[in-house]
This record gives sequence, structure tokens and C-alpha cells, in this order.
Amino acid sequence: MIKIAVLDDYQDAFRQIVDIDKYKDKFEFTVFNNPFSDEKEAIVELEDFEVLFIMRERTPITKSLIENLPKLKYIMTSGMRNKSIDLEIIKKKKIIVCGTEINPNPAAEITWALILGLYRNMRQEIDNMFQGYWQTTIGFELKGKLLGLMGLGKIGTQVAKVAQSFGMEVCAWSENLDLTHANKIGVLPMNKEDLLKTADIISIHLVLGDRYKNLITKKEFGLMKKSSFLINTSRGQIINEDDLIEALKDEKIAGVGLDVYDKEPLPQDHKLRFLPNALLLPHIGYVTAENYSKFYLQMVENLERCLDNRPLRVIS
Repeated sequence: MIKIAVLDDYQDAFRQIVDIDKYKDKFEFTVFNNPFSDEKEAIVELEDFEVLFIMRERTPITKSLIENLPKLKYIMTSGMRNKSIDLEIIKKKKIIVCGTEINPNPAAEITWALILGLYRNMRQEIDNMFQGYWQTTIGFELKGKLLGLMGLGKIGTQVAKVAQSFGMEVCAWSENLDLTHANKIGVLPMNKEDLLKTADIISIHLVLGDRYKNLITKKEFGLMKKSSFLINTSRGQIINEDDLIEALKDEKIAGVGLDVYDKEPLPQDHKLRFLPNALLLPHIGYVTAENYSKFYLQMVENLERCLDNRPLRVIS
């Protein structure tokens, strides 16, 4: 019987999607719904497992963790990249890591939920509605506004197309921007400084790496218009959180919409939670029934293929 640990299943979705009884003769699943308090707890809880099913960038799969899991042979992660896995020690230990497909559209959709929420003051209006008030704020229209995209990949492209349907102008920047693609979809290429200075809404859709860590700091907030809004559905480390909090407190920008953070889950006493011009979501951009079904069913499929010596969706 192969022992499998399903980590960080906050919503207990695995048991709803995977028919565990179907595999009772060959797999023993243990589902962990809560994050581990620290790595010591993770080591104690996971030392007897041969397989980990993990959600991308939740529990860090570090060198020290791997070295203390002697029975581990396979890791199945959501998505085809996971910055939280130390791939060097994985290779050294000859552990096979496989990924899954992921739908890009949920992240684009949640981006527009944040933009619309900020532009029409939905956080305040919803709260006030439940307290008995009526029409307490004045919102803004999107038509004619300039949307600045940092990243024009699959998600950024979808966001751009929706913006155009609203009658917005769209510009984009990244260090490897595909100018041909931008021109084809009617997006104006722009350097980073000009985008920051002119965009009414700046939305981040970059893949986190060393070059994009702390991309938005005090300097960048100083370039942005006081009326501008910043959206991040990519990765928390792209924005310096301390500088963001200062910019929001000092009203250097109008507001921020976030679905990602430096530390997740976001601590209950985190300063961002108490700022009126911050619209916050608990990293639900990818959390859909369609994506979860794809993640967990493909993890099981990957494992079965590995056991049959035909690995599928291997991450090198």
C-alpha cells in the first residue's frame, strides 16, 4: 500500500473530487487541511509517506525537509512550475516531480473582480448596504481609462481583451515583451517608467523570478498617479509590502487590489487588513472547481504513470 499525503487542502476539496474508495487497494491517502506550523511539524507528520500531493507554493518543499523524509519517492504539484520546491535536492535524491495543467482564465477573471471592486467602491458599498445605508460613494467608469499591464502572457492577454471590450486603452511592459504579439492584439508597448506614470490601473501578470522580486517599491509608487490603482494576482513578492503599506497610508496611490501576499495565509494582524483603500482576496485566483478537478485528477494520473514506469508531466 502506497502512502500519499495530500497537503494544504484548505477546503477539503480532494475528497470531493477523487473517489478514494476506488483506490483503496493500492493507495492510502491522508489529507492535511491545515498548513503546518513549522518545518519541524512537517517532518514529523510526513516522514512515513512515499508520495506528496502539493498545491503550488503553499508548504515549502525545502532541502532540509526532503533530507528528513527518507521514504519520499514522488511529488505531484499543481501547475508545471513550483518555486517552493528545491529541485537541486530533488534531483540528488532521484525523487520524481510531476505537475499538472492549470487554466489561465480564473486569474484573469479575478483580476477584473478586483478592478471593478475598486472602481465602484464595492467593499464600502457592500458593508454599508448591510448596515442600512444607500449610495454612499461615487465610483468611476472604465471607458477611456488606460490599463497598464506588467506582463502580456496568457493571463495578461485575456485581461487586455476584456479591457478593450470596456473601451479602455491598454499598454504593456515586461523585460521580454513580445512586440509582435502586442501589436497583433492592439496593445501599446511602453517602457516601465512611462507605464507607471501614465496608467490609471496597473495590473501585474509576471512570472516571479529574481528579476521581478521587489519590482514595485517606494521609487515606483513615487512615479504613479495619486488616482491610480494597483492590482496583483501574480505573486506577492513582486511588490514590496512595506512600501505598499506606506504608499496606501500616505495616499500616494488611490488603492490596491491583491490576491497574493508575501506570506500566505495572510496573518490576521497584518497591516494590509486594516487599510480602507486595500481590497483583499485570499489567493482565490486559481481556486475553482474546474482547476481543482484538473489538479487532483492529474496528480493521481501522474502517480499511476510513474508506478507504471511511464512518468507523465515531469518537471525537471
